[in-house]
Amino acid sequence: MPDPFELRQQPIIAFIATRDADRAKAFYRDTLGLSLVSDETPFALVFDAHGTMLRVTPVKELIPAGYTVLGWQVPDIYVAAKALKKAGVQVERYEGLQQDELGVWTAPGGAAKVAWFKDPDGNMLSISQH
Repeated sequence: MPDPFELRQQPIIAFIATRDADRAKAFYRDTLGLSLVSDETPFALVFDAHGTMLRVTPVKELIPAGYTVLGWQVPDIYVAAKALKKAGVQVERYEGLQQDELGVWTAPGGAAKVAWFKDPDGNMLSISQH
């Protein structure tokens, strides 16, 4: 029987930083549709991201990473990309990547499709279909 304290047996908690908790709350709850579990400001906003706890943590300074920090695997990337666009989310475009009209990039071989977008703090997020 596995040890119940092994990390592989425990759920992941995701963290992302924000400089403005009210703006982040509106984006993650209202724009992306995540359920706000609790508002623990000034420490965190806690969201349910399909069973994963997402803690959006207010910070004084934030330098967004130049890579994806949080992503969602979706069953149909085109449906998801259209929904993001309808919600006012702008998909990122990258020079050198062939992205379609919705901003979806197809990996060589076609097994994966990805589109990237930023939250109000500039954190890079993504949707992908595998």
